[in-house]
Amino acid sequence: MLPADVPLSHQNPLVLPLPLLLLLQLLPPTASFFPNIWSLLAAPGSVTHQDLTEEAALNVTLQLFLEQLPPGRPPLRLEDFLGRTLLADDLFAAYFGPGFPSRRFRAALGEVSRANAAQDFLPTSRNDPDLHFDAERLGQGRMRLVGALREALVAARALEHTLARQRLGAALHALQDFYSHSNWVELGQQQPHPHLLWPRQELQSLAQVDDPTCSDCEELSCPGNLLGFTLLTSGYFGTHPSKPPGKCSHGGRFDRSSSQPPRGGINKDSTSPGFSPHHTLHLQAAKLALQASIQAFSLLRNRLGDRGFSRLLDISPASSLSFVLDTTGSMGEEINAAKIQARHIVEQRRGSPMEPVHYILVPFHDPGFGPVFTTSDPDSFWQQLNEIHALGGGDEPEMCLSALELALLHTPPLSDIFVFTDASPKDAMLTSRVESLTQERRCRVTFLVTEDPSRVQGRARREVLSPLRFEPYEAVALASGGEVIFTKDQHIQDVAAIVGDSMADLVTLPLEPPLVVSGRPLVFSVDALLQKVTVRIHREVSSFWIRNPAGVSQGQEEGEGPLGHTCRFGQFWIVTLNDPPQTGTWEIQVTAEGTPRVRVQAQTTLDFLFYFGIPMEDGPHPGLYPLTQPVAGLQAQLLVEVIGVGSRGKPGDPRPHFSHVVLRGVPDGAERGRVPLEPMGPQERGLLAASLPPALLSIVGPFSLELVGQDGEGRGLHRAAPQPCTVVPVLLELVGSPGFLAPGSKALLSLRITSFSGPQDLDLRISVSPSFPLTSNLSRVRLEPNESAWGGLWLEVPDSAAPDSVVTVTVTVTGREASPGPPTHAFLRFLVLGPGLQDPLAAPAHSSGPILTPTSPASTLVTQGRAGGGRVDNPWWGTVGGVLLLLGLASW
Repeated sequence: MLPADVPLSHQNPLVLPLPLLLLLQLLPPTASFFPNIWSLLAAPGSVTHQDLTEEAALNVTLQLFLEQLPPGRPPLRLEDFLGRTLLADDLFAAYFGPGFPSRRFRAALGEVSRANAAQDFLPTSRNDPDLHFDAERLGQGRMRLVGALREALVAARALEHTLARQRLGAALHALQDFYSHSNWVELGQQQPHPHLLWPRQELQSLAQVDDPTCSDCEELSCPGNLLGFTLLTSGYFGTHPSKPPGKCSHGGRFDRSSSQPPRGGINKDSTSPGFSPHHTLHLQAAKLALQASIQAFSLLRNRLGDRGFSRLLDISPASSLSFVLDTTGSMGEEINAAKIQARHIVEQRRGSPMEPVHYILVPFHDPGFGPVFTTSDPDSFWQQLNEIHALGGGDEPEMCLSALELALLHTPPLSDIFVFTDASPKDAMLTSRVESLTQERRCRVTFLVTEDPSRVQGRARREVLSPLRFEPYEAVALASGGEVIFTKDQHIQDVAAIVGDSMADLVTLPLEPPLVVSGRPLVFSVDALLQKVTVRIHREVSSFWIRNPAGVSQGQEEGEGPLGHTCRFGQFWIVTLNDPPQTGTWEIQVTAEGTPRVRVQAQTTLDFLFYFGIPMEDGPHPGLYPLTQPVAGLQAQLLVEVIGVGSRGKPGDPRPHFSHVVLRGVPDGAERGRVPLEPMGPQERGLLAASLPPALLSIVGPFSLELVGQDGEGRGLHRAAPQPCTVVPVLLELVGSPGFLAPGSKALLSLRITSFSGPQDLDLRISVSPSFPLTSNLSRVRLEPNESAWGGLWLEVPDSAAPDSVVTVTVTVTGREASPGPPTHAFLRFLVLGPGLQDPLAAPAHSSGPILTPTSPASTLVTQGRAGGGRVDNPWWGTVGGVLLLLGLASW
């Protein structure tokens, strides 16, 4: 790593740490400068933006692990990694120990990689030459590149890591494109450009507008079309801007400028001459792009410090601790239970690999909620939590979902959020939006509700309350993969122990059927890679028994039994099965009058991540454009990333593998279909793909994903996604300029809605949190199949906007009576920059000290809210028929 005490202007950007240089020489490229691994179908053997980004991040992570002593383990040795494919699973196992998952780290890398790939697809970036170093706009491109890196640093220091990863992905895309789109490689350069990442250095020897750069080439491959000169140039693409006489084109079959003299082009995006006239130099360009990407990651590590850099990429097996607390006067026992659990987690995990990396706290009552408190310091979190007391009263409904939405916006993805309350929600109108946000953030929400109808002290009620008033909690829990647990004051401290259990990265095992059916047992499978299996049963239960594959049974009696230990707290049972659990098919039989809830969870080293995408095959950069959720009537690809496959074991040993995916309706569990999984790339990377035809996605609404396969010895494997997915009725694209705003500024956002199934009459609602002024020219629309509507939104940032505060714009599209279906939501986040912000690229941080911005500490209080928000309802709209050419991500 570059030394933190050396000023930027004095650092030599060509110097890489020796271990990184060795790794660069000994680790072969895994597969473009094309967007992602899907691009390899068009140009096999190419190196993609995804490959370059992940390789660079793994190299710098290894460097960090080599320099920092592992917790309670011997130091890592570089020689143990030389000559091997570098894998996240292996790095985590070597540094933290076997069994510590790399899931969050790989998910964070996926965010950066998908943001990188999206630069080739988003309407705001795909045709901008400054963002791809095209059209000889090298100075402008360097300015945009450095600007994106600055924004990533500012967002990371404000603990807005999702936004930081998006800006980092954009910066890396431009940086990598420089080596593919310019003639730096053709000039014989063997190292990355020395001044590209350093804003104080001017780019030298640039070709001017009247300097001829290319000769005519009528072949697909054009190895000698550059004229003999030593000036730096890049190719023109398309017709905007137009190519001057004598200038080089980007080239390839989709570049219209390459048919104008001089024909041909100079891009090195791929190994295919049909896409890349300088395809023979592709691997040389990829090598320099990889080195430059390592420099960019190292620069971020230098500026953020090791703690800040680790938080940026989630280089930790630990989860976050996120509490949403009702603070009304009747909540004394619940608040104490939350404090006890938080204290226990902080003390038990301090200094260990499982110490939480983020702490989030959001209080609520009526009519207010917030502010949200976020920190990476456990003592600050405990101090803030300890200052919360049950005060006041108010009537029964509270602003619970508003507080939960605030927590979701500040909690890292793949986290658990725990809500403590004894009241129903006053803001039930937010239910569908919060459901969608849990799936966009992939956070699991568990409600601990101490509803006791006999208790009236401290809680006023204005009216007789409906027994269905807690249904919004049930809906959010179902959508997020969480649960609603009803208990009483005397049991809340014991039941709250599930907070610590849930933070152990448990997987939920699929049940067949998924809900209790009278007279029918629930069936689940246990494989050899599962341990610490627990069965949780709650609600009004008369009796239950559990039976293992050998036929041994155990009932609901408390204490030790033949299969494990049973604890009961009121109507809440926890059965902890003995380790190791017997492999095979287990059964649970429950007798109850109502609808009890049953959940089986376990710890495992084998899990998976997934996302959806649409193949973009007709364009200069074929690849897979990621989507948050699949769209009705639109064929999608499911991409699966298996965690825990790694390269363990002896060469030639069989590895676990998954053969197909099962889609089931939620909550009924009815099977919708089975689709085979195909491997993408080397088996140890664990990348799989499945094509989901439109017929399989024709039913709008939630569904679950289950992966089925075998372990290395041919025994069955079964894993379920931690939360359901949702087929949404329309494709909703909400895009804007890069996500940073200044007080007193205005931002123009663009919106596109596309239907791929049946005529739809749609209403739009737009909200802003906090409530900044926003206007729109689109409020309702009718769409025929394959028809789109466009709209514009204008967001005004008041002069009083707090620096480093997050602004979230939410667009909700709902069908009118003739077009029923669940709402579709799109979220767009911005960060408000403070005035006079110093240049973060020129201000190194010290890795041992606190991570501070010029305007906010690592512990922050932001966004105190009340009911309400911006709403736009202007009557103008328009539609354009025809097939949609660009498909977007609904929640960038």
